[in-house]
Amino acid sequence: MRKLKAGKLDTELLERIVFKHIKHRRKEVLVRPGVGEDCATLDFGPYECVMSTDPITAAISEIGSLAIHITCNDIASNGVEPLGIMLAVMLPVGTTDEEIEDIMKQAAEVAESIGVEIIGGHTEITPAVNRPVIVSTAVGRSVSGESQRAQAMRPGDCILMTKYAGLEGTGIIASDFERRLKNVLTDEEITEAKTFLKQVSVVKEGIAAGKVGTAGMHDITEGGVLGAVWELCEISNTGVELNLSSIPVKEVTKKICSYFHIDYLRLISSGCMMIVAHPDQKQAIIETVEKCGVSIACIGVVTEREAGRVLLQEDGQRIEIIPPASDELYKIVK
Repeated sequence: MRKLKAGKLDTELLERIVFKHIKHRRKEVLVRPGVGEDCATLDFGPYECVMSTDPITAAISEIGSLAIHITCNDIASNGVEPLGIMLAVMLPVGTTDEEIEDIMKQAAEVAESIGVEIIGGHTEITPAVNRPVIVSTAVGRSVSGESQRAQAMRPGDCILMTKYAGLEGTGIIASDFERRLKNVLTDEEITEAKTFLKQVSVVKEGIAAGKVGTAGMHDITEGGVLGAVWELCEISNTGVELNLSSIPVKEVTKKICSYFHIDYLRLISSGCMMIVAHPDQKQAIIETVEKCGVSIACIGVVTEREAGRVLLQEDGQRIEIIPPASDELYKIVK
């Protein structure tokens, strides 16, 4: 028996103490729990029902907004439009009615902006938590056979990434640790970093890329860029070669991560979508995503599993990409 670190369970633990106990199967379930699988998919006849659930545990500022974004992003990573979302809101003793109203205003505004309806949930004040916790569950619908799945990845495919590494983590840190960051950042840089929390939706690019057709998508959440690419490769049993110099990142993110001694490549990055494209799809996906007003870059290539999963440094050194562990954010938020 060992005490576990904060953050989601690593791959070994998931397989050893969680997945092995899930044995009952129904024929209607098309996609089941697995490493890197953010959504379940159910057979609804002519349609597929796509569902995902996620918690917000590390943020305080903008928690209502983030609760909507992160789960709708999972649905969008299947190339599917989110339709409805449910929120289980657990708040510490001492929470005021004004604080609850602020959370729900945030959630309602974001839900309206991306066209998803809040269809239910639960709200509770409980001594079981010492900071706000929200668990959100979203549902989407696609025509049968049209949702995107990473099993389609194959060697030679391109790894594309939208926006900038560490996007959500940068925004959370700047919002929750603003006073400390005044030692190393200008007021303008802090303001810039905080605005990153307004960019954490990948619904536009996910739906747009899905219409073109992809070899799989994954919104980049806990574990950051390296965690997301490792999980995609695990689903498809492939290798990968990423180029560090090609991974887009804002200078303010580098400064914040340097100050807190954390790795921006393993920092929660909601708002960034990893899109795998067959070579003949690459340009069409890039053009389609850019038409949505979203930046996108090619950061690597899928390889054979035997070639390994590596990050190519600027000096040519090849660094092994290891399975995702606790997100870098938890080194700061305790």
